[in-house]
Amino acid sequence: MSSLLPLIIQLVSGAVGGNVAGSLMKNLSLGTLWNSVAGIAGGGLGGTILGMLGMGVDQSVGGATDISGMLGSLAGGGVGGGALMAIIGMIRNAMNK
Repeated sequence: MSSLLPLIIQLVSGAVGGNVAGSLMKNLSLGTLWNSVAGIAGGGLGGTILGMLGMGVDQSVGGATDISGMLGSLAGGGVGGGALMAIIGMIRNAMNK
């Protein structure tokens, strides 16, 4: 279970990050459902990228249970979710024009 905890944190914080970004950037919002879906995908990607850069949780060491690992997963997921939702919103707006 401890190996799944960082992933769960990243996905949930990604969904929250996608919805927060959608509420702050009304012109890029995809709606609550799609903001959440884009946020979940972005949360997983953001956490993975931070892990590759050495700033996230190291799965091989089992650092998921310490507070810094959880905060890293939370931040990576939230930022990744908001960023991916904004990118998809920009693409959608460009295709609609």
